[in-house]
Amino acid sequence: MEPSAQITDIAHAIQLAVTPIFLLAGVGITVNILTTRLGRIVDRARVLTGQAQARDMDEPPAVGAEMAVLSRRARLIYRAIALSITCALCVCLTVTTLFVGALLVLNLSTVISLLFVTAMLSLIGALLTFFCEILLATHHLRIGPSSPQSCLPPSQRAGGGPPHDL
Repeated sequence: MEPSAQITDIAHAIQLAVTPIFLLAGVGITVNILTTRLGRIVDRARVLTGQAQARDMDEPPAVGAEMAVLSRRARLIYRAIALSITCALCVCLTVTTLFVGALLVLNLSTVISLLFVTAMLSLIGALLTFFCEILLATHHLRIGPSSPQSCLPPSQRAGGGPPHDL
């Protein structure tokens, strides 16, 4: 292969390899959003724990219920972060494999396809998990003053029904 053709092939490989970098940037932003949400969940759990310790008594059922929701949300966010990072690693490996395949004139199309499909499935999983966390957070959202019983499941509330402030 003549040098100018090889340079053209390498330039084309770089063009192909750079395209998934935009996906990588989007995944990086998603990880940033997820870690911020995780930090807020942890902060809220610390506040609730501090309030319970300041009262120096058993935590009220509403606090326990809120802590359980925060724990579930944190687990969902953790899974979304893990899936997002898996996606990012697969995108990086896709870019590397594209470049190495072009540089060494190897047919790595099957490996590249598998890596990209794995990246997309990981991203889909991360977004679905993030959506589940958002649904959980908004389902248990309280805005303004409300009774402490609004965090409890309906079966444990006084009167057994839904709160009147919904």
